[in-house]
Amino acid sequence: MKILVVGLGSIGRRHLQNLSALGIRQLAAVTQNRCQLPLDALPPFLSFEHLEPALAWRPDAVFVCNPTAFHLETAIEAARTGCHLFLEKPVSHTPEGLGELAELVEKQGLNVQVGFQLRFHPVFQKIKKAVQRGDIGRVVSAQAHWGEYLPGWHPWEDYRAGYSAREDLGGGVVLTLCHPFDYLRWMLGEMEVVSAVGGQLSDLATDTEDVALVSLRFENGAVGSVYLDYVSKPPKHTLQIVGTKGRVEWDSDFGSAKIYIDNGRGFETISPGKYFERNELFLAEVADFLDCIKNDREPACNLNDGTRALEIALAAKRYLGKNLFDNVKAHSHIENIVF
Repeated sequence: MKILVVGLGSIGRRHLQNLSALGIRQLAAVTQNRCQLPLDALPPFLSFEHLEPALAWRPDAVFVCNPTAFHLETAIEAARTGCHLFLEKPVSHTPEGLGELAELVEKQGLNVQVGFQLRFHPVFQKIKKAVQRGDIGRVVSAQAHWGEYLPGWHPWEDYRAGYSAREDLGGGVVLTLCHPFDYLRWMLGEMEVVSAVGGQLSDLATDTEDVALVSLRFENGAVGSVYLDYVSKPPKHTLQIVGTKGRVEWDSDFGSAKIYIDNGRGFETISPGKYFERNELFLAEVADFLDCIKNDREPACNLNDGTRALEIALAAKRYLGKNLFDNVKAHSHIENIVF
């Protein structure tokens, strides 16, 4: 199998290394504007400066790992040449072009996997099964909290130049940290955005939102919230799901989760394993994608899943562009508001 990685930043480098670890020997990368890290830690690969000659190499699959604003452009060009796609999240920063990509994928019979690696977290998979079994009863609410310090992500580069900090490259905390919109939908079902507040609230040198609080409503009647920021020191990622008979608590600091059952009188601890490492999530999603190509089966996180996560994130960003009065007036049914 021949695999092309487009974009050799941190996630592109990780995928290149993991593909090699999984036995792929024919590797290539489009290395224009790559990060400043040395190449000697990477496996051997064929280097291209532009996409067109790289696609002429006729890869079987393309990993789209360049900045968010270029995802769809790259994916559409690759799909036109018949390449399967591993599309990093978010699938884009705009819905424009998604229909064209979906049509190409269907016409060409291509597999598309979107890089929401937390679907492959062993604890998250067990949480989903426990919720679906009804271990905590009927779910009434869910809260995800994810805060990171943006300048600490890639110490080797100026965070202000990275796509996460730039609106024109598809950045902002809502799109960049959009994982909860996917895993909550995966665990609990379809959802819609009710409201969102936030904005550029910190002293970071970004031109997009760095703090957001998003309110959600699920089709099953449950409510939820997702809090995201670029300023938390130290980072914090937690998940809580509340049901009529118990609740689930997960904290990335510990890796494990507690499921309170029997109306809260007991709990079960779910561990990812003593020697679990974060890269196992990325290895698992890449291995799944390769297996999808080999056996012509549907990926665990397909293009529709990625599209829905994008739609939810974009809905949240639209709310962030409104003022407080508009949000309250639209969703509270309160006619006379006194501030």
